[in-house]
Amino acid sequence: MNIMNGEFLASTGLSELDREVIELFIRMADVLNLPRSVGEIYGLLFIASDPLCLDDCRIRLKISKGSTSQGLKILRSFGAIRTVYMAGDRKDYYLAETSLRKIASGFTNEQIRPHVDSGKERIERIRELLDEQDDDARATLEEKIDLLENWQKRASKTLPLMLKLIGG
Repeated sequence: MNIMNGEFLASTGLSELDREVIELFIRMADVLNLPRSVGEIYGLLFIASDPLCLDDCRIRLKISKGSTSQGLKILRSFGAIRTVYMAGDRKDYYLAETSLRKIASGFTNEQIRPHVDSGKERIERIRELLDEQDDDARATLEEKIDLLENWQKRASKTLPLMLKLIGG
């Protein structure tokens, strides 16, 4: 599918192949509920043959400096990109991490694990609130809270197993 017309491709310096790869990662970012810029930047860095700096990404993708900076920050936070040194240049340059295990592990630790971990605390708080309920509703509510606790425990156990499967 041609996602951009020839005029736009020429004005950005991106080939049709570059745009297709970038579009693939935009769609992945969308599925993961991440900003579009995260997919654009990762896609550009993934397909680039050389490390790129913030300005390179911003200019090639025609996105704002703020979106570029935010996207790079998010990608760094879960290890999807790494900073490389370029002799004689003070700017940070970036390369895409290509290890699915490292990316999935970083994403899980940054985006998923905090929610699973906070779920345990929230269930404890819910149990405290259960003590305030009258006896008629208490039994049904206790069953549902037990179910929530079971789900939370399963999620805690499943995350490491999923990462092992991804890593091979």
